Amino acid sequence: MKVAFGMKAHSGWTALVVLGDHDGGLVVVDRRRIDLVEDEWAKQPYHAAEDLKPAAARDLVERGIAAAHRIAIQEMRAVVKRERERDNEVAACAVLVGEPMPGWNTDEILAVHFRMHKAEGVLFRDALARAAEVCGLRLVAIPENLLSKHAERALGTSRALGIPASGLAKKIAALGKSVGPPWGKDQKDAALAALVALRGRPK
Repeated sequence: MKVAFGMKAHSGWTALVVLGDHDGGLVVVDRRRIDLVEDEWAKQPYHAAEDLKPAAARDLVERGIAAAHRIAIQEMRAVVKRERERDNEVAACAVLVGEPMPGWNTDEILAVHFRMHKAEGVLFRDALARAAEVCGLRLVAIPENLLSKHAERALGTSRALGIPASGLAKKIAALGKSVGPPWGKDQKDAALAALVALRGRPK
C-alpha cells in the first residue's frame, strides 16, 4: 500500500507514525519512538557546551549536530527499509517544524540562554527533514503551531476523507483506537502530519 511518515521531534528523539492508504481506508502501519542520540549530553548540545571555553564549546556543539544528522539518516533509512520489506510505497515524509532560526553562529547562541533552547528545538527537526531528503523522500514540512489549520487547508473536506475538515480530530482519535496506547498528543500530531503527506493537496 501507499504510506506516509509523520514525525514530531523532541530533544533527542522523535515520535513516528506511519499511515497507510488501504483500499480507500486509513490504517496505522507503524508507530514508534526513535532515538536520535547515542549520548545523553547530545540531547542538549548547547547546554552541554555552555561552561566550556569557546573553542571547546564550538567543537562539542558541532559534534552534537553532526551526530544528530548522522543518526537521523541512519534511522530514516531503517524506517524506509522496513516499509519496503512490507512491499509498501513511501509517498512522503511529514516533519513538524518550528519557526526558522536567525543566522546566529554558535558563539552568539551560547551567549543568550533562550537562543540555546531555540537552537536545540530546531536541531532535531532539521536533522529529520534533511534525512528525508537524503533518503529521496518527498518532504512535507508543516509548522507545528499551524498543524490543524494547515491540515484543514491541505485536506479540504469530502475530496480527501469523506468528512468535514472539522472532523479531522475525531478521525485521528479513531485511528488510535485501532492500535491502542500510547496514542497521546505526539502520536495524534504525527498521524495528522502523515495524513497531510498521504492525502493532502500538493501545493
